[in-house]
Amino acid sequence: MATRLTPFSRLLIVVGILAGIVFGGKYLIENSSLGNKLKSDDPKVEKVEQGKTLPIDDDVLNVQIFTFGNAAPGLYFNNGTEPNENSRFYKDYGLKVKFHVIDDFDASRQAFKGDKVQLFNNETSAMSTEMQGLASFDPQVVMQIDWSRGADAVVAKRGITSINDLKGKKVAVAPSTPSQTLLLFMLEAANLKTTDIQMVEVPTTADAETAFKSGKVDAAVVWDAQASLREVPGSKVLQSTVTASNIIADVFMGKKAWVNANKDKLRKFYDGWMKAVAEINSDPAAKDKAAALMAANLQLSKNDALGMIDALRLTNHGDNINYFGLNPDYKGITGEALYIKMGDKFQALGFAPANRPNWRALSNSYAVSNSELNNTGINAGEGNAKFTPATAAQKSAPAMATKTISITFPTGSYALGENAKSLIDIQFADVAKGFGNARVRIEGNTDNVGNKLKNVELSRKRAEAVASYLEKTYNMDSNRFIIIGNGQDKPVPGCESNSTPECKAKNRRTEFQLIGE
Repeated sequence: MATRLTPFSRLLIVVGILAGIVFGGKYLIENSSLGNKLKSDDPKVEKVEQGKTLPIDDDVLNVQIFTFGNAAPGLYFNNGTEPNENSRFYKDYGLKVKFHVIDDFDASRQAFKGDKVQLFNNETSAMSTEMQGLASFDPQVVMQIDWSRGADAVVAKRGITSINDLKGKKVAVAPSTPSQTLLLFMLEAANLKTTDIQMVEVPTTADAETAFKSGKVDAAVVWDAQASLREVPGSKVLQSTVTASNIIADVFMGKKAWVNANKDKLRKFYDGWMKAVAEINSDPAAKDKAAALMAANLQLSKNDALGMIDALRLTNHGDNINYFGLNPDYKGITGEALYIKMGDKFQALGFAPANRPNWRALSNSYAVSNSELNNTGINAGEGNAKFTPATAAQKSAPAMATKTISITFPTGSYALGENAKSLIDIQFADVAKGFGNARVRIEGNTDNVGNKLKNVELSRKRAEAVASYLEKTYNMDSNRFIIIGNGQDKPVPGCESNSTPECKAKNRRTEFQLIGE
């Protein structure tokens, strides 16, 4: 049976065609007198002093990259794409590293399969969708290189102000891609299933943007949110990975046989890359140099390169320790948790096989575990976000998503039982961790049995108990939570009278609302 070509693959075929045109032009520019004049007249092109290129031999480590911000650490530490005398990989570790810019998704996989590159880019959440094509090559995740922090967004038409408002609406998305990951996380945060919306599957994220601009859909998952907003009056960014900060995680993968045979080389590459990340994240001059090297080697303007870097969290050594689950104190989303969660979701939608490799077979933390770096100072992982106390405006701000969970308390009590804790763990903890930069408003509600004022106080204490559990169990900042006790004053629609046992049960609820900054 022929292997299914995913929409993401089709997207990158198109990108590859465009890249062929771009790089054909690049060849002419770099190898003609006219090209030289054009380059000298183009203010976007920044000259970068690169050392003498070293001979290419069997000892060269070949690494695939995209024209994307996560290439910055490698280009910065290597002083360009080619092995050269000024490369710090070479000067500090004796490594010859060559970066191959392969923007076509299928071409990058073929380069990996054919040993043209030893390491290639992948993304954790959607990794399960291509395991059938890669499994026989025993790919292993060897390092995390970024979290998306603004590179992906959902835009929506006028009148759609929260994720819950997407119910019944047409939403364009490229399936089996990180774009769909973002959408699925958003739906979970709002107690919505995929059947609650009209999911319009399009070949590429660019097609999703086009569908939104043309008015064919009510919302879309896009890359260039601002371009969409400019063409659709009254539209807004409903959500992005600025707030959904721990959902889309890019990694490097290599063949298991190669990894096992080249552990020292891999560790040196990892340490060099992480040194670069630490410098870029902490030193504006280093970030500026990285952007200049991206511009010079990836045919970008320096401003575009800086924008790409700023749309990511370049993950450092401490972040990698967290990603691979090597820090017992880290309670955020790990690579394993993300792979399993999204694998199940994509399997349910028909995009991932049931017999995909487990995480233990798919990951290799050797380089991280044996690094010469420590995880303190500029190498420390970012951990959970810190929040200032909520302002009055933030306390009353409209929710971007509301998730209702029926947490049962003993009559007149605000003590959380084990069943209640399990409900929070299963139904909300992943949402809170994935939307790491969102405040969480917790509203406690009761039925109309008993004294009204006492019900208000009881509902508040119940909401505080839930927040305290999340804070202590998952190391969440106490300032992240906004506590509201509604008592009996906010019954669910249709149950205003509290006249039946069923309605009373519905009204005894806890609502979790995500509040953007």
